[in-house]
Amino acid sequence: MKVVIPVAGIGSKLRPHTHTQPKSLVPVADNTILGHIVEKLLEAGIRDYVFIIGYLGDKIEHYVRQKYPDIRAEFVVQEPREGLGHALWIARETYRHEESVLIMLGDAIVEVDLQAIIDSPNSVLGVKKVAKPSLFGVTEVGNDEFIVKLVEKPRIPKSNFALVGLYKIMHPQRLVDSLEYIITEGVRTHQEYHLTDALMHMIRKGEKMVTWNVDNWFDCGRKETLLEANAKLLSRPRFREQDLSGKYPGNIIIPPVSIGAGCTLVNSIIGPNVAIGDNTTIVRSSLSNSIIGTYSELQNAVMHDSIIGSDASFKGLSHSLNIGDSTEINFGQ
Repeated sequence: MKVVIPVAGIGSKLRPHTHTQPKSLVPVADNTILGHIVEKLLEAGIRDYVFIIGYLGDKIEHYVRQKYPDIRAEFVVQEPREGLGHALWIARETYRHEESVLIMLGDAIVEVDLQAIIDSPNSVLGVKKVAKPSLFGVTEVGNDEFIVKLVEKPRIPKSNFALVGLYKIMHPQRLVDSLEYIITEGVRTHQEYHLTDALMHMIRKGEKMVTWNVDNWFDCGRKETLLEANAKLLSRPRFREQDLSGKYPGNIIIPPVSIGAGCTLVNSIIGPNVAIGDNTTIVRSSLSNSIIGTYSELQNAVMHDSIIGSDASFKGLSHSLNIGDSTEINFGQ
């Protein structure tokens, strides 16, 4: 099976981190967003990849070729960027002749039994129940368990099961035909060509599709969901159960944490839910529920719910105080 991973987006909601790197290469837990996606696919035995790139696409290509030299990778440039449907239309020649194709968005981490989806005899759309379905593409299912309707960001949702960015398409050529239809007919939703509309056109033409409830879904396009994904991924046993006190004496390490290679920690409290990239220095600081990039330096920092990029430097205040009885000092939060 071949997998198509669209990673052309700008990632405006994750600025300033996406000013200098693609959204899919933002770090989370002990990897990047894209790294988590690819390694999940590798576990399922998938070796053929198509990456649809755009914004800072050269960095994605360099990352993939360097970190995953053994996979068969193709790169297709989407320019201009006019939605997910347009991205898959641009890349159609890479997958239209496949027996089936898997599509996974490059900014969402999904935890699910991929092999079971691959083995399904039907086209499968990954879904998750959400509190605000109007923000997503949503599915409506008939009495026979097949999808009867797909709507992108409906004003009045009739379902709270959102599409999570995972699609297994049994007949790729039919998808290409439906993409051609929405492109040539100018079928746009919210000014873009959406995959949701092409899939709905396939259903109208008789394609049978079923939903698949995923175990966890992290739409990593915002700071809050990125930190949530970081905490969830760090909750795995290998992070919860590791003892780093001997490796970093003089510090307090509160699992779960992930600390990259070549890091220096001095008189600091790290954790819980902290991921630190390689070759970062942290001195007299307290960090919790945060992501710190590579080659960064923090001194006298007290941080929680924070994301610090790579090659960043932060030096907080260091005080020498002589405080008498019944005194209150508040430096703010």
